[in-house]
Amino acid sequence: MAASLLSHYRVLVAPGLHNSGPDHWQSRWQRLYPSFRRVEQQNWDDPHLPTWGARLDAVRAEQSRPTLIVAHSFGSLTTAYSLARDPHLIAGVLLVAPADPEKFGVTHLLPHEKLPCPSIMIASTNDPWMSAARAALWAKRWGSEFIDGGALGHINSESGLGDWIFGQRQLQILAERVHNERLLSV
Repeated sequence: MAASLLSHYRVLVAPGLHNSGPDHWQSRWQRLYPSFRRVEQQNWDDPHLPTWGARLDAVRAEQSRPTLIVAHSFGSLTTAYSLARDPHLIAGVLLVAPADPEKFGVTHLLPHEKLPCPSIMIASTNDPWMSAARAALWAKRWGSEFIDGGALGHINSESGLGDWIFGQRQLQILAERVHNERLLSV
């Protein structure tokens, strides 16, 4: 990944339910890119969207740098929730294997319109937390580029992705897109 381009942005990692363990691609990316910062939740076993969103808001407010968010599962819902409430300084988001909002009863809390920044959503065809068809629906709703990642389960540790080079490339594409859009708006 072109670290020089990513160095223009603060990168936040937003895990889902139960956090991302040491073999999860999010954790591996943090070891590869030590400047990436994980958004720590007080209770990883209680996915309460307003609480998790408030924590993400607090971390976002700590710096005034343009930010990219790399979210997984319920972290994707948390990211969309936070972004809809305050888009300030969020340059782009990578939403991976989002959890189905209906499973958590939070559909009414999420935005139902285009997100205010570039976004890419990667979903799996055999994800137990949200079908690819539902993920595609949410991607369309949010104006996200939708990528069918194939049969990768929940795109987590059990998927055996290692450093998940494909996902890193998508983050790079997102950073390039954001960078180019910023150049065009000057």
